Amino acid sequence: MLKSFLDIFRVPELQKRVLFTLGIIIAYRIGATIPIPGVNAEAVKSLFAANANGLLGFLDMFSGGALNRMSIFSMGIMPYINASIILSLVQGAHVIPYLDRLAKEGEQGRKKITQITRYGTLILGTIQSFGLTMAISKLPTPSGMPIVVNPSTSWIVMTVFTLVTGTALIMWLGEQVTERGIGNGISLIIFAGIIERLPSAIIGVVRLIQMDQLSILSAMFLVVLVLAVLLAVVWVETAQRKIPIHYAKRMVGRKMYGGQSSFLPIKVDQSGVIAVIFSVSILSAPLTIAQFAPNFTLFGLPVAEKILNWFNHGSLIYSLVYAALVIFFCYFYNAISFNPKDIAENMKKSGGFVPGIRPGDPTSNYIQKVLERITLGGALFVAMIAVLPDYMRTMLDAPFFFGGTSLLIVVGVSLDTIGQIESHLIMRHYEGFMKEGRIKGRWFNVR
Repeated sequence: MLKSFLDIFRVPELQKRVLFTLGIIIAYRIGATIPIPGVNAEAVKSLFAANANGLLGFLDMFSGGALNRMSIFSMGIMPYINASIILSLVQGAHVIPYLDRLAKEGEQGRKKITQITRYGTLILGTIQSFGLTMAISKLPTPSGMPIVVNPSTSWIVMTVFTLVTGTALIMWLGEQVTERGIGNGISLIIFAGIIERLPSAIIGVVRLIQMDQLSILSAMFLVVLVLAVLLAVVWVETAQRKIPIHYAKRMVGRKMYGGQSSFLPIKVDQSGVIAVIFSVSILSAPLTIAQFAPNFTLFGLPVAEKILNWFNHGSLIYSLVYAALVIFFCYFYNAISFNPKDIAENMKKSGGFVPGIRPGDPTSNYIQKVLERITLGGALFVAMIAVLPDYMRTMLDAPFFFGGTSLLIVVGVSLDTIGQIESHLIMRHYEGFMKEGRIKGRWFNVR
C-alpha cells in the first residue's frame, strides 16, 4: 500500500490534482481562523464552551471550528447544502417543468442547474447571515460579556456582507476541487473541518489519563469501540448487491456479439453521506432559529422553548426525527438518482436480461424491488450509526465528540476520495491500493 501511495507522485497529472486539493484545504483552514472585526473572542469561547455538546457545538463541527471563532467562514457551506436540498426536492416533486427539461439536457442542463443552485446559495446565505449577525449581537453569554462590542448598523452590514462573501468563496473553492482536484470539493471541506478536531481530541484524552480522570482501561475500551464502529461503517459503505445480467447472442453483419455475463452493482448505502448531510441541514434550521430567538412565542405559546426542549441534541424526539429524516433522504436520493425503468430499457436494447426475469417492465419492477429491500437495510444502519453513538458517548462519559454523523461523513468521503485516486492509478497502469479488487465495494456481496 505504501508503494501505491508513492505512485501518486509518479503521475504528473495526479500529483497536480492532489497538491491542488491540499492547497485549497489549507486556504480554507486559514480563512476559518480569520475573525470578524468587532467580535469579542473570549465571549464567543465561553458561549461555545457551555454548549459544546449541544446545537452550537454540532453546527460548529460543520463549519470546521469557524463558528466558535466567529470567522469570515462562520456560515460554512450550509447555505449551499440547503439550496441543493431545496432544488433536489423541487426536482423530485416535478413541480417546475423547466427544471425537468434541464435535467434531460445532459451537461448543459447540469451547468444551468448548478448556476441556479449558486444563486439560491447567495439568497439563503444573505438571509442566514443576517439572522446570525442579529443573533450574536444580542445573544447572552455565560461569562456575561457581550459578544459584539458595538453592534451598529454599519457593523451589521459589514458582517452580513463578509459572511455571504465567505460562503461564496467556500462554494467556489469546493467547485474548484471537484473540477481540478481529487474528490468532491464540498464534502472534502466538511471532512477537513471534522478532522481538524482529531488532534485536540487525542491530546485531551491523554491529559485526562495523566490526571487520573480517565483510566487506561476505559480509554482502551473506547478506542476498541470506535474501531469496531468504524469497521462496521466501512463494511456497509462498501457492500453491494450484484444482480446478474446475461447478454443474448446476436449477429451484426458477419460478427457475433453477446453471449457474455455481467452484473448490475447496487450499493447498500447508495446515498453515501448525502442523506446524513441533508438531514442535519433540515433539522438544524428550526433549532437554530429557536436557539437565537429563545423568547419567541406564537399565540401566547413559548414555541422556541418547546422546540429547544423537544429537539435538544441527544433527546428521544430529536433522535427519532433525525433517524426518520436519514431514512427518508436515503430513499429520496435513490428516487432521483437511480431509475430502474431507464436501466431496464437500456438492457433490453443491448440484448441483456436478468436470468428468470422477462425484459422490460418485469425487469424494472425486479430492480426496483431489490433496490427498496437493500435500501431499507442500509438506511436503518445509517440511522442507527447517526443516533446511537451520542447515547454511547453519554453512557461512557466520553471526553470528546464521538458522533455517528461525523464518522459517517469521514468514512464516506475517505472511501470516495481514495477510490478516485485508485482509478487514476489503474488507468495509468499502476497498481491500486490493494493487490486484489478495488477500494469501493470490493469486500462484501450482500445477497
